[in-house]
Amino acid sequence: MGLIALGINHKTASLDLREKVAFLPESLPQALQSACAGSGVSELAILSTCNRTEFYVWSDNKQALIDWLCQQRHLHDHELSTSLYVFEEKEALRHLMRVASGLDSMVLGEPQIFGQVKVAYQHAQQAGTMGQKLDRVFQQAFSAVKRVRTETAIGVNPVSIGFAAVQLARQIFTDFEAAHALLVGAGEMIGLVAKHLKEQGVKNVTIANRSLERAEALAAELGGARVVLLSDLADVLPQADIVISCTGSQLPIIGKGMVERALKKRRYQPMFMVDIAVPRDIEPEVDELDDIYLYTVDDLESAIEENRRARQQAATAAEVLIEHCAQQFLQEQRAQAATTLVLAYRQQVEQLRQAEIIKAQQWLAQGLNPHDVLEKLTRNLTNKLMHTPCVQLKEAAATNQHQKLAWSADLLGIHIED
Repeated sequence: MGLIALGINHKTASLDLREKVAFLPESLPQALQSACAGSGVSELAILSTCNRTEFYVWSDNKQALIDWLCQQRHLHDHELSTSLYVFEEKEALRHLMRVASGLDSMVLGEPQIFGQVKVAYQHAQQAGTMGQKLDRVFQQAFSAVKRVRTETAIGVNPVSIGFAAVQLARQIFTDFEAAHALLVGAGEMIGLVAKHLKEQGVKNVTIANRSLERAEALAAELGGARVVLLSDLADVLPQADIVISCTGSQLPIIGKGMVERALKKRRYQPMFMVDIAVPRDIEPEVDELDDIYLYTVDDLESAIEENRRARQQAATAAEVLIEHCAQQFLQEQRAQAATTLVLAYRQQVEQLRQAEIIKAQQWLAQGLNPHDVLEKLTRNLTNKLMHTPCVQLKEAAATNQHQKLAWSADLLGIHIED
């Protein structure tokens, strides 16, 4: 095929090395064009995330691309070689399908990587490095991912705390997108929760944090959110349908009395609360209140462990499906490789046919019997079509080329009894 996939990921390389070879989204178009110019390849896509940097290229010269990367990032070849993996042809296609399906991710089956692969494809299109052959590869990968997502349960069950919290909230509210969410804290975990809420369409988000600066930075990432200090928590709690808290506080910051007052102002509309902090941010006694659905990190962990096992089973089915898709595509590519030969053969036969028609027309013009003309036409055409195959068959028989004879019988559709 000429397809090569090479790169490093969280399994093979340290964070330090991954940082050195990573590409920012805004730099990818220029990097793609520079890589093609510097290595001599014409079809290239670069996938770069926090966990991996991979090159998908249609070429026979992978070393030129590796040399370009080392030169660009001021790396010695040995720094990269111990962490670099290289796949070719079917294995390269299979790797792309596994990556895009989330089977090679740190969190098994996570869906975000599919969007990142699509972005890599779009960047290559914009840079003019997504050629016809590589395009077919990516389209096949996209098709495989859709089958994995629809025919297996790989993405059904959440396996991260943040995602599980959001999915649980979604089950509580019929009109989830209209719900008001209050995020307490602005650390990494709350950042992931905020991202999941945004992806699920929740627009009304308030972030309460000790530092306004960190909260405002997270709000900017969301494209806009209300920001308040933790000292204002009691004022904003009554507006919240969903409360997800994760701070570094050593003592609870949301007490039973605060929630009771908030419920009264809400006229006892239900409130969904998730405490994913350790130590806990929400007093356990809050769970005693009617109209409160309170979950802790332990509640989520038990569900996640079951989900991990379910995803692992789904991953096994997904691997089988990907193997089938890769094999099918490879067979189609091989079949396309015969197109030129088939066209040439058809053209050759057509030339013979045209030549015999001209002769037949001349014979008819000379007054020959039409029946005799048909006999001569079909006999001449048959002899010319059979000449080369017969010569090749006799030569194969004379030189004991039994495999060639057997293959020729299959090609000609002839079965000879022993």
